Amino acid sequence: MNFSRALLMGALALTATTGALAQASDFPNRPVTLVTPFAAGSGPDAVLRLVSDKLSRLWNQRVVIDNKPGGGGFIAIDQARRAAPDGYTLLQLDSEHVAALPHLYKSKNFVTLQHFDPVASLFRTPFFVAVGTDSKWKTMGDLIAAAKAEPEGVVYGSWGVGSPGHLGAQQLEALTGIRMRHAPYREVSQLYSNVGTGEVPWAFASIPSSQGIYKAGKLRYIAVAAPKRIPQMPDVPTMAEAGGPASLEVNSFVSLLAPKGVPAAVKAKINADVAKVIADPEIRARFDTFAFEPLAWSPEEIQRNAEAKSKVYGELVRRGNISLE
Repeated sequence: MNFSRALLMGALALTATTGALAQASDFPNRPVTLVTPFAAGSGPDAVLRLVSDKLSRLWNQRVVIDNKPGGGGFIAIDQARRAAPDGYTLLQLDSEHVAALPHLYKSKNFVTLQHFDPVASLFRTPFFVAVGTDSKWKTMGDLIAAAKAEPEGVVYGSWGVGSPGHLGAQQLEALTGIRMRHAPYREVSQLYSNVGTGEVPWAFASIPSSQGIYKAGKLRYIAVAAPKRIPQMPDVPTMAEAGGPASLEVNSFVSLLAPKGVPAAVKAKINADVAKVIADPEIRARFDTFAFEPLAWSPEEIQRNAEAKSKVYGELVRRGNISLE
């Protein structure tokens, strides 16, 4: 009896495995939708459109982008969350949607990785410390000294509460003992325009978000919050080289996630195919213009990096008593 039961269980397991592999080899056999909280025309959206075009050719299926900005990312998240866990609906999120959002919206009791599984990584972007061209600050040492001389007198801008620009500045405060005032903006372009005029003394900035003002000669980058210089900006020193805390790294990574329950073989196929697309020379060239670092992480690596960021962000949110409720 036990032997017969074991044979039956083995046969069922083999059937399930065979079915999953067949499902993966057949994937996709209809259009795939990529939901994103980023507005059309933004850096992450531009990348997603490149990736979707390449995936469409690789899969011989339409790959549709559905922009659902607003609501702190929850509009896109809620839409993707309602989708069937079959791999045909994927969600583009940055590391802050994954790692900071649960700490910023505590009353929602929503932990992103309890509802979604990482599937494939896309890129990571570093952030620079941007000041106006006429700023008297030439180094991070100058900025920190000014903040120490006048606690809460130095103002920094960001593109919103809980953004990498906000939390990165919070981390700078924690590492140096300084206290500054935060000026959150709704419009990224307005933020860097105001940094350029000196209305806001400084802000963290990515190349895509600030390049217009930078190319107009109104911004300077005095440091990159990274352990190594960025090839696209080789003259910009690292945080440590500029006199700032060596351990301060401010970056954001963007990934594709799927509602929990997608078969492992399907997730593995998506991961491998996205990695193949990211390696395409055309996409690499486009990434270079943005200083985006291509990533080919496994789902487990995405999870580990998200958990590491969540730990840092959780501490910063508690320290600064930050909330988006």
